[in-house]
Amino acid sequence: MELSVIKKMIELLEESSLKKIHLREGDFEISLEKDDFESAAKTVVPKVKEKFQIEKEKSAAENKVDDKNYVLSPMVGTFYSSSSPDQLPFVKVGDKVDENTIICIIEAMKVMNEIKANKKGTIKEILLDNAQPVEFGSKLFLIEP
Repeated sequence: MELSVIKKMIELLEESSLKKIHLREGDFEISLEKDDFESAAKTVVPKVKEKFQIEKEKSAAENKVDDKNYVLSPMVGTFYSSSSPDQLPFVKVGDKVDENTIICIIEAMKVMNEIKANKKGTIKEILLDNAQPVEFGSKLFLIEP
């Protein structure tokens, strides 16, 4: 069976009120079925979005911490708070740091990358646990001047 025929069947199923299409041609057989979940999800999503937006606005108003006070991850990898498991963390809450203070390591592709504070201040919050995966741009530390 040609791919164009299968695509046409999918379009037909999506655009119609049919719930299932079954076709057999020689020894080739295909069965397509539409989920009822799709229509239920359409009615729930707007309410969820609205509730999420309200909560997001509330938390933004309550959290007046300036984003420039966060140290962000420059890469995807694994966060480590110390140079090895038997060593003390580079920093802890309450420590004073400057621009060149190493505050953690992010392992990416088996390379250990030292992350510096890049700002002067006091560590107010460490936002990740040791050995936790981290995404590019994720908040790592809160440093208040």
